[in-house]
Amino acid sequence: MNTPAQVIVRAVETGVRPVRLRIPFRFGAHTLTACPQLFVRVDAEVEGHGIARGVSADLMVPKWFDKREIHTPAENVEHLALAVEQASQAYFDAEAAAPFDLFSRHYQSLLDAGHAAGLTDLSVAFGQSMLDRALIDATCLALGTSFFVAARHNLLGFADSPLVKDLQGWGWDNWLSQLRPRHSIEARHTIGLLDDIDDVIYAEDGAPISLRAAIERYGNRYFKVKLSGAPEADLQRLRAVLDVLNDELGPGVALYTLDGNEQYADAAALRALLDGLRDLPPPLYIEQPVPRDQSFAGTLPTKQSPMPLLMDEADGALDAFARARQAGWTGVSSKACKGIYKALINRARCDRWNHEQKAKHYFMSAEDLTCQAGVSLQQDLALVSLLGLEHSERNGHYYGWGLAAAPATERHDFAQEHPDLYGSTAAGAPLLISEGALHLDSLFRPGFAHRADPDFNTLQPLSAASTLL
Repeated sequence: MNTPAQVIVRAVETGVRPVRLRIPFRFGAHTLTACPQLFVRVDAEVEGHGIARGVSADLMVPKWFDKREIHTPAENVEHLALAVEQASQAYFDAEAAAPFDLFSRHYQSLLDAGHAAGLTDLSVAFGQSMLDRALIDATCLALGTSFFVAARHNLLGFADSPLVKDLQGWGWDNWLSQLRPRHSIEARHTIGLLDDIDDVIYAEDGAPISLRAAIERYGNRYFKVKLSGAPEADLQRLRAVLDVLNDELGPGVALYTLDGNEQYADAAALRALLDGLRDLPPPLYIEQPVPRDQSFAGTLPTKQSPMPLLMDEADGALDAFARARQAGWTGVSSKACKGIYKALINRARCDRWNHEQKAKHYFMSAEDLTCQAGVSLQQDLALVSLLGLEHSERNGHYYGWGLAAAPATERHDFAQEHPDLYGSTAAGAPLLISEGALHLDSLFRPGFAHRADPDFNTLQPLSAASTLL
């Protein structure tokens, strides 16, 4: 029997860094041009192995975790900062526990505290995920093992939990031992609502800034098309995108997904979109076309969709996917910012439900929330690898500047330790995509998918986060 590590959080440190995108990124009703990047560092005492230091990172993206009009982007970021502070206080110096047990013990109290402060489920999940990832990293470093080996031997302590009643008796040890991490993943290119799709355009630094240029540079064959919520305009633009993909790659070669970003609140508009798609090459799935608060009611024509529907923003609480199954959803996204444990729990649900139905009806995807190069990108890719997903949306490298926001020494360290992922530091250490694929061998070393460390001496306090938009 595998023995999970027992850990105590001895210190938590946070800091933020301003990140400015090189291309405006419009998703749904919001256009992102700048954003604070959060870093968390945890010192954890691992029983029998001393103290190790782990890190995590992610952009604090406004108008995704919380799209309510009553809140400004700055308030969104302040809510994310509060979620991290609450999780830090809960985890600090708590009684020794396995990492998953620590997550489980504090999940409901953090959710309650977040709700009391007006936070969404996703915002609360972000805060706890940041602590979980840094703690997993510290645990793996203390044990001298990789994230993948720790998962395979269940050193993180997955077990039956009252939080996940539908997976009682699942047999976590056996299931985790059978996961087969991927050493390469195809990058799915995002086509934002402001992106040029007709011309071949490169920036002065040589990086592509149009669809045709991205295909020419990266060799992608998987794509993700953003939708606006206006069916006629969305279908017209989609036809134009498909014409470009057929022209560049050949008819029927490109594979694509659609992302509604909660923009289809009207049942008639959603039906018009679904009807129009019947005359086009079908997408692999449609991601979150309806608002998160309408996703469980069954009042929209989700069950009548001719294409699989995938939950993203509605996947806030641990039980969201299980509840949404009754409303016709068959897919759910993986994003490290929504929770490492949530992603693995949802993958287990897919496997259990498919086994019960003797069909591959339920599925997971890998989606991107503009993960920037460095720890954030690497830990998200490691999660996708462990889940065994063939392709992953990657847009942080396209809309961002690689590691350009980091100091030169940090860029050098990451490029040196992860030469399969990053290019020249003179160009900001951009993400390397070869023939449409990312190669991940450097993520299989001790720790949670990283060797180089962010320079915390250059970061600003978390309290400054909302001023960096």
